[in-house]
Amino acid sequence: MIDGEQVFGGKLLDVRRDRVRLANGHESMREYVVHQGAVVVIPVLDSGKLILERQFRYPLRRPFLELPAGKIDPGEGIRDTARRELLEETGYSAGSWRHLGVMHPCIGYSNERIEIFIAQALTRESGQQLDHGEIIDLEYFSLDEALNAVRTGEVTDGKTIASLFWAEKVLREGW
Repeated sequence: MIDGEQVFGGKLLDVRRDRVRLANGHESMREYVVHQGAVVVIPVLDSGKLILERQFRYPLRRPFLELPAGKIDPGEGIRDTARRELLEETGYSAGSWRHLGVMHPCIGYSNERIEIFIAQALTRESGQQLDHGEIIDLEYFSLDEALNAVRTGEVTDGKTIASLFWAEKVLREGW
């Protein structure tokens, strides 16, 4: 980077523009979003059912079916974020946690990373503890039903698609 500037700083987005020198010696501009990172949780009930959420997403102005997820707070560990988001969004806690991997959903314009967890031995602790303005309906799917929802286009959220394919490998093939 030769120099850079913040183009926009909001509650959610931090947009930057950098002037960079390329490998061939030329200069170019790069615009990107700085993101604090997030987690996604695959909650598996003892029955084998997965907990998914139906939530209205304003940018596309329609509800989406997705797994519980949320942003990592400053100074917060990723497992702590996963525990917090699962409890807040579903009312469940988990007795067993496993970190499956990380995905980078927007490599062309953001440094965002999403840490993928599977949560098992679930216990209902309370009702949902949603953020102001958050409305989430819980739905329960077998793994086959959730994968079929990807096939039919009912699930189009990238983090959920990637995580469900992880779940398939972990739950069926012992990854």
